[in-house]
Amino acid sequence: MRRFFYNQPNLLQVGSTVPLTEDIFHHWCKVLRASMDEQALFFDGQGGEYTVTLTDITKKQALVTINDFNPINRALPFTVNIALVMSRGERMDYAIQKATELGVTTIQLLTSERCEMRLKYDRDQKKLDHWQSVAIAACEQCGMNIVPNVLAPISLTDWVKSAQLPQSRFVLAPNKDQENVVLNSQPDLALLIGPEGGLSEAEIETANQNHFQSWCIGDRVLRTETAPVVALSILNYHFSAK
Repeated sequence: MRRFFYNQPNLLQVGSTVPLTEDIFHHWCKVLRASMDEQALFFDGQGGEYTVTLTDITKKQALVTINDFNPINRALPFTVNIALVMSRGERMDYAIQKATELGVTTIQLLTSERCEMRLKYDRDQKKLDHWQSVAIAACEQCGMNIVPNVLAPISLTDWVKSAQLPQSRFVLAPNKDQENVVLNSQPDLALLIGPEGGLSEAEIETANQNHFQSWCIGDRVLRTETAPVVALSILNYHFSAK
């Protein structure tokens, strides 16, 4: 069945009938030409998913009946909050999409010395909304029922000094001392990923001073949109094998 994000928290209740949101109506009924009695899966980001049936379709609106609820979330057995220095164009879309598919909990956008873009917070809210919609679409595709928040950009320095970060902290950077990276058995992780030009030595040092372990995940230099895919895949494999 097709899956749709129903952006009306706590409105879905088993046995009730609710109208489709405008975006679902357009996609499901107009583009995909859904018919009466067709079923789909809805999730509202609060956890779990609902089976629904189309019960009424007009030119401008449609109604669905909520049949049942499945509490499954398909979340990872650990939380991982990644911080991405922003990049231009499709690279950022790709990084957010794939990080979502691999189970990221939150995505904090960052600026840094070598950041390729600077968002003006009011004028570029549309860009932030776009990146959040990329995460939503990835959840619809991959089966995740809790959508990761894409957080407005802050400076890298402010983020690494945050008192809210978990104890397990990693920055993707050369590990000059060849120290082993320690992964806890029940982790709550923070992962810092730099821009295309890499983090500066000063930024890496600032991260290390704030209890970030330098994690080198290979001899090759990864692109900024590839790095979260590789790192999250390693974490998925490491902890699923326990």
